[in-house]
Amino acid sequence: MAKKVRQSPKMAGKVRQRRTTAKKNRPSSQEDRQSSVDRYTHQPGTIPGFLYISPDSPPPEISLIDYNAINVVRKEIATPEECAFYLDTQSISWVEVQGLGDEGILRRLGNVFALHPLVLEDIVNVAERPKIEEYEAQLVIICRMVVPKKAEQGFHSEQVSLVLGENYLLTVQEEPKYDCLDSVRTRICNNKGIIRKRRADYLAYSVLDAIVDGFFPVLERFGEQIEDLEDEVILNPSQQTLQKIYEVRRELLQLRRYMWPQRDAINSLIRDGNELIRDEVRIYLRDCYDHTIQVIDTIETYRELTSGLMDVYLSAVSNRMNEVMKFLTVMSSIFIPLTFIAGIYGMNFNTEKSPYNMPELNWYWGYFICLGVMGAIAISMIVIFWQKGWFQNFSKVNSDRNK
Repeated sequence: MAKKVRQSPKMAGKVRQRRTTAKKNRPSSQEDRQSSVDRYTHQPGTIPGFLYISPDSPPPEISLIDYNAINVVRKEIATPEECAFYLDTQSISWVEVQGLGDEGILRRLGNVFALHPLVLEDIVNVAERPKIEEYEAQLVIICRMVVPKKAEQGFHSEQVSLVLGENYLLTVQEEPKYDCLDSVRTRICNNKGIIRKRRADYLAYSVLDAIVDGFFPVLERFGEQIEDLEDEVILNPSQQTLQKIYEVRRELLQLRRYMWPQRDAINSLIRDGNELIRDEVRIYLRDCYDHTIQVIDTIETYRELTSGLMDVYLSAVSNRMNEVMKFLTVMSSIFIPLTFIAGIYGMNFNTEKSPYNMPELNWYWGYFICLGVMGAIAISMIVIFWQKGWFQNFSKVNSDRNK
């Protein structure tokens, strides 16, 4: 039986340092292909509750939105202990933690909210699959959030952890600069809708709904990219076109990996009873679940389109090769008889030895007659090929390329 080896924090720090060095030395293209699941994994055999924090994670920034039906307070929190004051009030407190770069602050935050060590591990080790975990007086929701990149194709992805209590919601994100929750903050601060008249479970629903709706702008950009690829595949296919198709297909597969378990997690919130989720909020979660179904259907549609684009690309390349071969065949067919005639009259048999040794060599107009016969054969073959429509495909392909 293999012996289980537990990794000490010192050894884990060395492993993180080696991974950071390897990541810096890795080419950028290879780094782009590396998924977030591959980047943030700790070594097997670590003790329960071990917090693996990526060396390039930004330090935590804690903010608070405390509200009720009448008032709202929004402020920055300097220390995790300041949150304890707002947890004892009757208002709803939304504590946001953006960044995972300080283990000490995170453990102090876990003490303030009485988080189980495994909950803190799930929050910090951001390779978790979207899921729902129930604890005493708390409901933990792990989900994935995507934000489209501004200046280029693709998207940013990060894990968002929600800890729901009776009168508070704790959310923890990886990065402070990538976010799609501004709509929820605006609704709270401007008192839009019914969010300030509801409890913390409705706030959790609003955050989940904003995260799910954040997939639609990303998918809209993928739709535009697929349309451009369709035109490129038809008009001017190249090796770069095939590479773009593979990249789109790989990113869609990554989105699919994010949304499928997220759909199951939201479905479990609707199906399984929990005292922190009221029946009136469970109805709203059904709408959120419908949005996840729409996202999954769109992803599957785009994946089928990319598969079709690959088939179209292969067909276009094959047809292009066939046109080239057809053109070469036509040109060879025209010049083969001419080469045959030139080969015969290039043998130069001596006519003085026999009158049957190519008497045409002594004709006065023999050279021009030979050229005329060769020209007549070439023109006749061109006319025959034109009547068969072989040259029409060539002209059509050239006109499409010029467009």
